[in-house]
Order: sequence, then structure tokens, then C-alpha cells
Amino acid sequence: MVHLTRAASWVALTAATALVLSGCGATGSAGDPTDVNPEGEIKPREISWLLSRPADGGVITAMQKIADEYAADHPGFSLNLITTPDRPSYIQKYETLAAANKLPELFDTDATPFAQKLAQQGRMVDVDLLLKDLGLSDQYRDAALNYQRFDDGSLYMVPFEFQLEFFWYNKDLLAQAGVSVPATLDDFAPMCQALRAKGITPIALDGSDGWPLERYMAYYPFRQAGPEYVQKLKTGQAKFSDAPGRAAADWLYGLGQAGCFQEGFSATGYADAQAQFTSGKAAVYNIGTWELANLATDKLDAGVRNSVDYFTLPTLPGAVTADNEYVTPSGIGMAVNSATYDPLVRDFLRFALERYPAEVAASGALSPTTGVETTIPANATPLYTRAIEQAGDVGTKIAMPWDTQLDPATNTRLQQELTLLVQGDITPDEFVSTMDASLTENVGG
Repeated sequence: MVHLTRAASWVALTAATALVLSGCGATGSAGDPTDVNPEGEIKPREISWLLSRPADGGVITAMQKIADEYAADHPGFSLNLITTPDRPSYIQKYETLAAANKLPELFDTDATPFAQKLAQQGRMVDVDLLLKDLGLSDQYRDAALNYQRFDDGSLYMVPFEFQLEFFWYNKDLLAQAGVSVPATLDDFAPMCQALRAKGITPIALDGSDGWPLERYMAYYPFRQAGPEYVQKLKTGQAKFSDAPGRAAADWLYGLGQAGCFQEGFSATGYADAQAQFTSGKAAVYNIGTWELANLATDKLDAGVRNSVDYFTLPTLPGAVTADNEYVTPSGIGMAVNSATYDPLVRDFLRFALERYPAEVAASGALSPTTGVETTIPANATPLYTRAIEQAGDVGTKIAMPWDTQLDPATNTRLQQELTLLVQGDITPDEFVSTMDASLTENVGG
């Protein structure tokens, strides 16, 4: 009965969402993805954006303000924001609406195989052409655009963020254990052992959400084989048992054996993991610049504020990626539905994309563009400025987060098996065998 109830609830949700979106003018036929400047009159109406972003986050706050400004000059226009911040729920909704040809004018998506199929079907506007037509292409950071590209280099999503992911660390705790910042990924386990010997939790980890531990799975293959490994893995052209995947499994198993993560990490949430680091109970914390307000301002506990620093992803002997190449995401992208693209949608996007960089930069965040200067808060520590300036020295290869690359079924299984691997409940052999079977089941290979 539980499964039937869940199924019925999802059908009801899908039907309700479809009704909400039915007023958006969505149709089942694709438009011309390359016709980025359609002829015709700009006729104000409501357009909708299906989002997977925090309702009170910077992107929505800025875009709502911009939409209100546009509406003031275009009576009858409004932007309907349909928000589902929970990513798994969003993906289910987005893929269901896509299958039913009910996607609205704008919708969030990562550069997944599913999204690429939509693009190949002509259902998404070519963003490379759109940005060129709007005269905005040269303003975007290469890394921000490249994060949104499909493996073939095509671009169908607009970035609204730019982040750098660091390893934040407590200098005093490392000094107590007599260890330095890891020079290579292989230095992590010895660092953890030394910290444990002093009664210090080495690394704070949000284990309950899955994706933070999955970041660690991506690191070794990225340094050893580059971004191409996960590109092949997600399509079944590579296996977890191949050398990069096996090396990652061995490394993560070793981290677990060295006690790198806090006891009970699998049940620790985002806020609690961060609190372990900011309270001085854990030595290292892997998170992005979206947390600058909490890690690089006077909001940080005064007891640890002067002890906090960061380092970027360590390398490996013989690494095929450069030191300044690591996880530099531009967030989930915004796609434009080609079936509902018209002069109004184009004009609003022109207006919004011209104004958005200044809005986001004023909030203290990095813009996906280079033509604006981020406002450093008055209560910032020197780390804030250093982190912002670091964005100017980012390489071309990106360590893509695997949760945005793998199909949902394989991704869910990976997150489950990673926890078991780090806990020592399964061996690296068992891990790669299980994951290869899951990959074969879900994508073939």
C-alpha cells in the first residue's frame, strides 16, 4: 500500500504541475533551436521558470527583482517561479514534464545525458547562438560556460553562478598534529591518522546528503585520468573497475580506515557538518565559495576565525590535470524551451542577462561574468577577498561533480555504496563489482 500511495501521490503532483504549466503556452512540438532572434511583436504575458534553487537564494532574489523591473515597462508581463529546491524531487518533476511535453519557457537542468537528448530533439534553444546574438558571449567566464556544455562542446544552458570548491582547514589543529596541508591526495590518510592520534576529528562531512562524499570519489580519477573518465563512465564506455575507478575506491577505503571522517558521518547533515568545522572540532571541511558569508566573515566563531585558511584540490604524481583545475561549478543551468521561444522571451532574457551580473556581484557572490566586481562585505576577513581573486586563476579542465553526470539510478546506488565503502562494510572489490553491475543495468555497457 505504501508504494501505491507514493505512486498515486506522484501522479497527482504531476497532474497538478501540468495544470500549473498549461498556461505557459507549452506545446509538444519543438521550435527551431537556432532561431534565436524571431520576428514579431513583443506581447507581454506570464512566462514560467521551473527551478531547482533555494527560494530565498541569490539567483531567485536577483531575477525576481529584475522581472519586476521589466514588468514595470511591460504591463501584463510576469515571471512565474516554480521552485523545487530538493534536487532529486526536481529531477523527477522535470523529466516527467519533459516526457509529457509540458516544460515551461525556462527550466533548470544540468548537462546530463537526459538534457542532451532534449537538445538533440531540438527542444532547447542553442545558448551559444543566443548569447552571441545578444552580444554577451565575451562577458562570460570560460569556466562558467564550459561547466554547462555537453561533452560534444555544445551549449544549451545559461549559467547564473560561479563557485570555487576548497578544502577549508584549521591551521592550529593541523599544527597540533604536526602535519602540513596535503601536497597530494595520498597525503590525506596520513594526515587523518596524525589528527586522530591527537583526538581531533580530521574531516567534517555531510554524509546524509550523499553528494559531498561523492565529490571525494571524483577527485582521484580527475587527477589521474582527467574529466574524460566520468564522461565515458556515464555512457557505459568505461567501468568503475577500470584503473581510475579502482584507484578512487582504494583511496576512499583508505580514508575510511584512517578515520578521516567523523563518527556517524552518514547521519550528519549539512548544517551539523559545517558546525563541527566552524566550532573548531574538525580540522578540514570541503565546501564551495557559496559559504563565504559563513566562513570568511565575522559570522565565523571568534575562537577559530584567525585559524581558518583553505587549500585547493591536491594533485597526484603524474597528474594529467593542473593544480588550478578542480571543482569550479557554475551551478545548475537554465535552458530555454524552443517550442515557446518568441520575441517576448528573447527580450526578457536580453534585459535580465544584461542586469543580472551587477545584481549578483552586489550581493557579495561571484558572477558567471567577468565585467563586474564582487562587493566584499564590510565584515569580511582577508580570506573573502583572496577567494574572490582566486576565480581569476582557474584552468580549463573542470572536475565535474558526478551527481550532475551520472543517471539518477546509478547515482543513488553510488552514494549508498560509497558510504558502505568508507565505513568498511564492503571492500573496494565489492564496491566496483556492484557499481559496474548497476551501470550495466542502467545505461548498458
